[in-house]
Amino acid sequence: MREDLLFWPYVMDRQGQWYRFITHGALHADFLHLMFNMLSFYSFGIALEQYFFKMLFGEQAGRALMAVLYVSGIFVSVIADYFKHRNHSYHRSLGASGAVSAIIFSAITISPKMPIQFFFIPFPIPGYIFGIAFLILSASLAKKGGGNIGHNAHFWGSVYGILFTYVAAKLLAGIDLIQNFYMTVFPH
Repeated sequence: MREDLLFWPYVMDRQGQWYRFITHGALHADFLHLMFNMLSFYSFGIALEQYFFKMLFGEQAGRALMAVLYVSGIFVSVIADYFKHRNHSYHRSLGASGAVSAIIFSAITISPKMPIQFFFIPFPIPGYIFGIAFLILSASLAKKGGGNIGHNAHFWGSVYGILFTYVAAKLLAGIDLIQNFYMTVFPH
């Protein structure tokens, strides 16, 4: 069953199995992969849904937008890999890391100074600093290639989270998050 649900651009292109754009997000390599993704999703998702989206869009619309962001993040984060690897029979991937990256970067877009802290770093890092470092690292590791981590999905999921949130805030709440970023990061 796992083989039938993986993100496998080569097979998708030749057999039209487009459902794999979504189904790969329900699979994980092992328990640690699943745990890390869901811990990150929970940590940022609670803040994003309960505080930011609820405040900006209302409770019902906020929940709906959160679900749309997550599910569409699974799809959007692997589009670049589809085009890059549709002629490579060896490339397969799985996991919800791209969608989780979209959730994390959506929260950072709304609250750029949100403190982000890791077990191994004894001080909090402002969200926008973490975001810039994460994007640079993901892009360089994706370019380098190798390994079993979907750096492209991380990068494009993050970019998608920023764009989705900016457009939703502008169209549905009349809020310019670029101006909000500038005023938050560079107060007068």
